[in-house]
Amino acid sequence: MPEEGENLAEVHTGSEGSAGKWILLLLAVIYVAGSLYFLFNLRQRIDQMGKDQAASNTQIADLSKRMQSAEADAETLATQLGMTKKELANRSAELQREQAAQRASQQRFAEEQKQQISQVNGEVANVKTDVGGVKTDVASTKAELATAEAKLQSTIGDLGVQSGLIATTRSDLEVLKHKGDRNYYEFTLVKGASPQAVSTVSLQLKKTDPKKGKFTLNVTADDKTIEKRDRNVAEPIQFYTGRDHMLYEMVIWSVDKKQAVGYLSTPKGAPVPVTPTQ
Repeated sequence: MPEEGENLAEVHTGSEGSAGKWILLLLAVIYVAGSLYFLFNLRQRIDQMGKDQAASNTQIADLSKRMQSAEADAETLATQLGMTKKELANRSAELQREQAAQRASQQRFAEEQKQQISQVNGEVANVKTDVGGVKTDVASTKAELATAEAKLQSTIGDLGVQSGLIATTRSDLEVLKHKGDRNYYEFTLVKGASPQAVSTVSLQLKKTDPKKGKFTLNVTADDKTIEKRDRNVAEPIQFYTGRDHMLYEMVIWSVDKKQAVGYLSTPKGAPVPVTPTQ
């Protein structure tokens, strides 16, 4: 019996020693594997750094060559232009100053153009305002003409013929002229003066009576003289003339001791008076 117990203890002790060996072996394997991985990674990084350093060296060498080439080109250019490096540098600086001055001049020109465009726009706006004002004035004038035309009267002339609208003032006459229905000739006759040509007829003032608003005058047409005696101010005085027997009409709107003022109205198709050449 004692022998069996001793054998069991020896077996148990041997099992524990075998397990510990396996654990140590596993740890050793893991350590070796990690060390190998670390060494491999470190090797790759060292190789990459070497490659990067080589590339940097190559770039530095290439840049150095370019700088040397640029300096050589500058020297060649300076030699061709007969200038030293200092003179070339001064010329380059001068060109840069000229370019800066040119850019400043262009900027000033652009600003002046903007100011001129702004000024023109302002003038155009003012013109538009003036045009608007003119339109308003035209509309107002039309309204005034319409009002004045409504005040004009139509009556029977001294020949018993229905007269058109008659003017009793100069402003009324302007309204009739704007209508354009007939031709109008304004005149001023002086008492005792020679016959005065008006349109295609002649008129001569013989007598005036300012208190009663009456006058007498002679009308010469077609080589015939007709006396219009004791006519009233604003009375249409009518007579026929010409081959087509056209109706002429005359209105005196004011008289005083020495003169009479009025107008002669003729149809649109009436002969136009001939203006003597100078």
